[in-house]
Amino acid sequence: MNEPSPFHLPRPRLTLEQATDLARDRFGITGTVTELGSHQDRNFRIETDAGAVVLKVANPAVATVELEAQNAALQHLVGLNLDLPAPVAGIEGSRIVHATIDGQNLDLRLLTYVDGHPLTESARLSVGQIRSLGDVAARLVHGLADFEHPGTDRFLQWDLRRGGAVIDALLPAIDDEARRVRLRTVTDTARQRIALVADDLRVQTIHGDLTDDNVVSRDGAAGTITGVIDFGDVARGWLVAELAATCACVLYRSPQHPLAILDTIEAFAARVALTEAELGALWPLILVRTAVLVVSGEAQVQLDGDNDYADANRAREWLAFETAAAQNSAELEALIRFTVADQAVAEQRQPIGATEHPLLGPLDPEARIDLSVTSAAFDAGSWLEPGIDERVATDAAARLGLAVTGYGEFRLSQTKIDTADESITLHLGVGVYLPEGSPVTAPIDGTVVVVDSTTVRLDGADYDLWLTGVAATALDGEVIRAGAALGSVTAHSRRARHETAIAGVMVQTSRLRGIRPPRFVAPSTAALWQRVCPDPSALLGLTPLRSLADPAVLLQRRDASFARVQEHYYAAPPQIERGWKHHLIDTHGQSYVDMVNNVTTVGHGHPRITEAARSQWSLLNTNSRFHYEELVRFTERLAELAPDPLDTVFLVNSGTEAVDLALRLALSYTGHDTVLSVREAYHGWSMAADAVSSSVADNPRALETRPDWVHLVEAPNAVRGKYRGMQSAPQYLNDLDGDLQALSAEGRTVAAFIAEPVFGNAGGVLLPDGYLSGVYERMRARGALCIADEVQVSYARLGRHFWGTEQQNVVPDIITIAKAMGNGHPLGAVITRRDVAERFADDGPFFSSAGGSPLSCRIGLTVLDIMRDEGLQQNAEVVGRHLKRGLERLGERFDSVGAVYGMGLYLGVELVSDRAKFTPATALAARLCDELLLRGCIVQPTGDFKNVLKIKPPLCLSIASADHFLRALDGALSELCA
Repeated sequence: MNEPSPFHLPRPRLTLEQATDLARDRFGITGTVTELGSHQDRNFRIETDAGAVVLKVANPAVATVELEAQNAALQHLVGLNLDLPAPVAGIEGSRIVHATIDGQNLDLRLLTYVDGHPLTESARLSVGQIRSLGDVAARLVHGLADFEHPGTDRFLQWDLRRGGAVIDALLPAIDDEARRVRLRTVTDTARQRIALVADDLRVQTIHGDLTDDNVVSRDGAAGTITGVIDFGDVARGWLVAELAATCACVLYRSPQHPLAILDTIEAFAARVALTEAELGALWPLILVRTAVLVVSGEAQVQLDGDNDYADANRAREWLAFETAAAQNSAELEALIRFTVADQAVAEQRQPIGATEHPLLGPLDPEARIDLSVTSAAFDAGSWLEPGIDERVATDAAARLGLAVTGYGEFRLSQTKIDTADESITLHLGVGVYLPEGSPVTAPIDGTVVVVDSTTVRLDGADYDLWLTGVAATALDGEVIRAGAALGSVTAHSRRARHETAIAGVMVQTSRLRGIRPPRFVAPSTAALWQRVCPDPSALLGLTPLRSLADPAVLLQRRDASFARVQEHYYAAPPQIERGWKHHLIDTHGQSYVDMVNNVTTVGHGHPRITEAARSQWSLLNTNSRFHYEELVRFTERLAELAPDPLDTVFLVNSGTEAVDLALRLALSYTGHDTVLSVREAYHGWSMAADAVSSSVADNPRALETRPDWVHLVEAPNAVRGKYRGMQSAPQYLNDLDGDLQALSAEGRTVAAFIAEPVFGNAGGVLLPDGYLSGVYERMRARGALCIADEVQVSYARLGRHFWGTEQQNVVPDIITIAKAMGNGHPLGAVITRRDVAERFADDGPFFSSAGGSPLSCRIGLTVLDIMRDEGLQQNAEVVGRHLKRGLERLGERFDSVGAVYGMGLYLGVELVSDRAKFTPATALAARLCDELLLRGCIVQPTGDFKNVLKIKPPLCLSIASADHFLRALDGALSELCA
């Protein structure tokens, strides 16, 4: 490293014991002391009987007058309606106390502790928090505008007036040469931009570090900042540098959404107007601030090796810089100006007006084609093919003579799979596909600018009109009137199977003058970009299309008509309108790996199921009292798959109906009066199925509301149950013997025992070895039937086994199945022995209106065919084993992963807050599910404590998607468990 500079400031050397002594001896404060993070100072929180305080030990390089300025600034800002710390006098009455520790002359202060949740606790910043940062930064600027103190004239590393000098001094701390050159190149350009306006930037006292580290929110105010906790960087500086520091924090916290800084800027500018010079300097200052953070962090770690605070922040500081450096600076500066200006004129701004001279002549509205998420053109996964939009549009134009695409469509073709990044799907223009050479007419007055051989810009009075696919070279620089010839459509693509030469014209408007608008933008920026680039349909003589419905409004409509007890995933769920294989896609074109849907066994949108349903509907759909082949073929197939001696099938519509029927079969066959069910299980919602369900997660009053004919036995949970370990079966069976003796003493007889062969509701917990064998032996000795509820865990999901009972090496008397059978179509079945089924006839005939319909049977057969033809049971084994290994590796790194359960593609991750006590981490599980949604994965919690992530995706899950889920879970755990 080069010679030390004024910016090389190691923290004071101070132990926790020394801090404890200083607090007691100098301030009369005792309590539990913990260190807080700091870049160049030392801060300690002290919990006393009277409340918390903070002992601040300043860096020796900070002059006492500078600390006096900080105290004075806090006093000056009283009345700002923010929670601020207050200085506490020492034993001798001074608010700044001097001490010498190990040869260091240190200044100490004691401040009251500001209660609230630090913004750093939020895994992601909400729009409300991002705007609140800008608002509070502006309030501090306004509050400090008239604050004067000699201690604010500081030589401070964070003063962006010296940002270039800091970078020059600390740049050698970056070991990686490529990174060093990159940072130098980017910041040199930014510094040049700042230098052009530096003399015109206002200077005043500023806070200087209004970031997530230094703000808190009280309980109940999560979206609003209520307190500022540190004033260590108070100094004179550029007013706009306050905003730049806050925007850099937003980039640091939301690198996936860089335009989120515009919300911060808009909120700031609503309170503090920015000058023209400040608007020009803001983006370059943000770049410089991110660079200063990077070089300072690298230098501080080299200088102060045990500074965990600085070390932990380095990766994010680099990410913030790289995110900023990757942006188009001209576009960002224009967007900043637009955002600030838009506050004043937004209400007066009108949409693009109609013209008497349509750009491409009269267009037939019926020529509009759909390229959105729900377009029929994208069935069977065709949306993943390169160039699909162009192909669909040119085919339509060749067929119809014309094709027009919609403005503001969220294009499915732009959806990316297996990624945590937001897909850039919002289309910001209108595409028109028509014969090559078609004339183009100016729809408005303007100046023609030929951008390149196929791009023309018409600079109008209020906006620019961008045309891609138009040749107008001869008019470059000319001012033309609406109705004048502008050029002609140039050949863009030719479909080999069509004789017609089809050309595409992209039509866009933009209020960022002279800056080419992007064709696609992220949905999170839709509101901004649709103000910047409004719908040009009127210039084509077309009526603008209706905007896509807000998913939140649709959710309100759902709640108004659909019983709310039928819950939905997530507080603010995405609106899912398409699926493909193991991917779900919302209306904004964002994809999610479906890790929870054991209903859709062979995957979403399977073309063979689509065709099977279409074909059967076109032939016949009725009820099973009629005679047709599909019923015979399907029930024969199920009987072949069932273990001997199960050979007879009942068809119903759901797992609940299957369980209900199975219980009736057992009661009828045995003539006995009691059914045994294990605790914590869930079997369905009908009166009988609910009676044998005792999961308190599904019914909080389950244990106290079981009917007399149901007897609950201990849940054989080998991980969380009364007895632990896979060898615990004898202990559970011993308890069962006690239950059976008690029932006999009461004169009760057992008709059936019902249980899942794998504890699905607990997240895929395998039963103790030999448990079901022992139970079934005891049941049969008493004339009872054994019911295996295979609704969740069977049908090849376990990979190695088709049926869950195979894992326990037993054969039940009755199997209930559903969910997977119909791939989302309502279909369930009960498979049993012939004698059990025939005995049921004594109670009268059985009939299910839609159970066993031709359509249901055809779909059920097709599902089994797909499973066989695509090797989905083998896939469940291979991918499931890979996924489980990955989950177990995460368990080795994160203490919050208490256990990993299951086999194949029925897995569970138990989350705990204390591994030794195995304390359920219910809140963490809920937060993880929300965070995973943002990272492109859908998973939900299960179990009585809702702390087990249930992982039961479609059986077509790929290794790539499993790896994406593992990366997402790794990132979310790192974020939430740091």
